[in-house]
Amino acid sequence: MCSCQKSSPTTEARISEDAINFRVDDMACGHCAGTIENAIKAGLPGTTVSADPGSKIVSVRGAAEFAAIRSIVIGAGYTPGVEPII
Repeated sequence: MCSCQKSSPTTEARISEDAINFRVDDMACGHCAGTIENAIKAGLPGTTVSADPGSKIVSVRGAAEFAAIRSIVIGAGYTPGVEPII
């Protein structure tokens, strides 16, 4: 997690039915969101990633396994939920 520890204003969650969606409760700011997005894109080339620190929701399109995504997010220093959001 980044050291800024600034909380972002709450925004409407962007849950997409054609994506793997999950919460990352320790995503605190735009820097955190960018770190998560870049880590997933680097680990799973060809994916499209949207991370919203306001709602704490990450959506990933183009990947089939949540376990792989979760492992990448943990490796980037964040704590994803244990199951995707439907």
